[in-house]
Amino acid sequence: MKQAPHIQAKNLNITLNFFAPEIAIPTPTASFSENEGALNSTALPAIGTYWPEQGGVYAGVMRGEEGRPDYHLVVAQGDKGENSSVAWGSYGEDEPCAKYACDGLLNTAALAHSENDHPAALWTANLSIEGHNDWYLPSRFELALCYATVSELFAKEWHLSSTQYSPDTAWVQGFGGGGQDYGHKGYARRARAVRRVINTSTL
Repeated sequence: MKQAPHIQAKNLNITLNFFAPEIAIPTPTASFSENEGALNSTALPAIGTYWPEQGGVYAGVMRGEEGRPDYHLVVAQGDKGENSSVAWGSYGEDEPCAKYACDGLLNTAALAHSENDHPAALWTANLSIEGHNDWYLPSRFELALCYATVSELFAKEWHLSSTQYSPDTAWVQGFGGGGQDYGHKGYARRARAVRRVINTSTL
């Protein structure tokens, strides 16, 4: 039975229309509170080091899309934040709300609430690490950032992204040679959870 996801975006209120008939990616609405997630710039750790109280290792800054603010990406560390063999799921099923190249949070929310089964997205959406319940499966560009800044944290294998390529395939990131490709949704691969911290005061 599909487990109900508890994914939370503490700094992000999202409304998605999962039943829109259009094939194009629906544009979400998002609002941000300037009083939530604010960080002092001196609190930022060095890239590649553990970020106290944030649940993982700091991977750097991702650029926000469509008016959403830039954010700091945190990679889960330890066995709990990594899955060595899990499938993207639902081969042959189109997920039009999971095609974001940059925003893995939106992708994961769409997949976790889909009527189709998506094991990798559900795994991340149900994680709780160091008191944080807002983990998600990174997008293809978030994984590219991870390769550029913290590749040493990842096994030298293909990792799943949350970004769909086609009804049959999804984007994957190689941590051996650094390339990206698209892979069969039914094949089990590695997955790594990430979360974000929005810094409205300094970004």
